[in-house]
Amino acid sequence: MISGAPLASPSQPDAARVRGRQDDTSAWPTMDQPTPAKPSLQDILLRALRIAASTVAIVELLRNNWTGGVLAAMAWVLFTQVERLRGSADEDIDNGSR
Repeated sequence: MISGAPLASPSQPDAARVRGRQDDTSAWPTMDQPTPAKPSLQDILLRALRIAASTVAIVELLRNNWTGGVLAAMAWVLFTQVERLRGSADEDIDNGSR
């Protein structure tokens, strides 16, 4: 055996392994950290309508159906604005300014 520093006992983990374990477990939510709220059914439906309207607008415009494409694009803009207004109203309620 080479003389020098004594070998660490196998029952003591080295610092790199301990740090690695701490980093892995820090990603898990604990009781102290708030968990994100689940989106409501209205939010999910509004997002689905927005995605569907944008898809229909693109498809209709590619088919040269200008009336349907423009109407679907206007519906997409409307759904986007409603989603933004709902988000800002939720923030106002959370901040207590309403």
